[in-house]
Amino acid sequence: MKKHLPSRRQFLKTAAAVSAAVAVPTLIPRSALAQGDTPGANDRIGIAGIGIGRQGSGVYLSAVKNKSAQAVCTCDVWQKRAEDIAKKAGIAEAAKNAFQDYRKVLDRNDVDAIVTATPEHWRSLICVNAALAGKHIYAEKPVTLTINDGKLMLKAARKSNIVFQCGSMQRSYRENYLGCKMVQEGKLGPIKEVIAANYESPWLCSLPEQPVPEGLDWNLWCGPTDPVPFHHDLFTPRANPGWLSFRPYSGGEMTGWGTHGFDQIQCALQMDSTGPVEIIVEGDKLNPPTYDKPESAARGNGICSNPKLSYRYANGITVTLGNANRGGGIFVGDKAKAEIFRSRVTSNPPELVKEYFDAHADIKLPSHVDNWIACIKTGERPVGDIESGHRSASICHLLNIARYLGRNLKWDPVKEEFPGDDEANTWLSRPHRKGFELPEV
Repeated sequence: MKKHLPSRRQFLKTAAAVSAAVAVPTLIPRSALAQGDTPGANDRIGIAGIGIGRQGSGVYLSAVKNKSAQAVCTCDVWQKRAEDIAKKAGIAEAAKNAFQDYRKVLDRNDVDAIVTATPEHWRSLICVNAALAGKHIYAEKPVTLTINDGKLMLKAARKSNIVFQCGSMQRSYRENYLGCKMVQEGKLGPIKEVIAANYESPWLCSLPEQPVPEGLDWNLWCGPTDPVPFHHDLFTPRANPGWLSFRPYSGGEMTGWGTHGFDQIQCALQMDSTGPVEIIVEGDKLNPPTYDKPESAARGNGICSNPKLSYRYANGITVTLGNANRGGGIFVGDKAKAEIFRSRVTSNPPELVKEYFDAHADIKLPSHVDNWIACIKTGERPVGDIESGHRSASICHLLNIARYLGRNLKWDPVKEEFPGDDEANTWLSRPHRKGFELPEV
């Protein structure tokens, strides 16, 4: 089990595997190889897209372009969107192979893997059932809505031995990879502190009812959550303000952007299989607003960026939510300081990054999707494996819980619980509506 960023040799091996897989696959999910340098239709990995809106459509269409993959079917609570993406993916009889119920996708023998990018409240139900059905998974980040959901998803993936890639794609950016490797190799000296961005927690929603668009199953969109009236500014991820800002469906920007940033911090500090031991709160507990009419996220984000937060690892390193760029972190060492975010690495002194990158100019990485497909063929763990994705999302959830409770929290990263804190432990999971319960694993 990988507990840190793969070594240069391991990653180059994966890159080579991708190149080889594109030419002639070494392992195939079904039947014998076709002639020529492109696998035949029955030799490719059959991929379905579940939840293929703003983010999911792009990931899905990218995945099925891989020569070792084949678009099989699509699924979305909005039938029109499912059919539109099926057509773009080149699926024959698009209407016949576009569904609203994800269970119809998992029942198909020609589906080997799924790409899913539903809202967060749907993520665990689809992923756990997909894993138990033996389907490989690419799930967008944040991979979970609650910590207990993540534990169950990891358990299901390991039980079924499927390849589960989380959409923490900065791990496949060459600059981010080298920046994290630079920290791991001690080029900054021992790390004294890390600064993250001050990501906002979610708030509450009571938007008025609007007509449901034709072909949209709104009850199915609500899924595991209690049904509420349809509104465009709830259905859309980022609108005025969109579901991403509302607590029943998301962890707010704490998970929306925070999983990118905390994932890079976890990676650079080699904490992929663990987490902090303490969450520190400075200020009064959050009193979240309720939006009862459309407006921008500005007011809610302003309120929900307080109280101030930090967390501490068992080795003493403290991460403070401060003025770093979203999606990365500032690493302060005894010898130097560096910031890693969104395909960019800077340092003080500046020559540190240039010299390190020049020394590793030969490193080339496969895309995040291609890494996933290559690992399906080889059986190796992908660079954004479910364990690291779950642990990064857990930090976001811990910080949101602390902000809502308004007090310091102790955390046991081995048992994944708040020791002796019954109130805090009630926040580790959320009930699922009848008919949308999680299965036993």
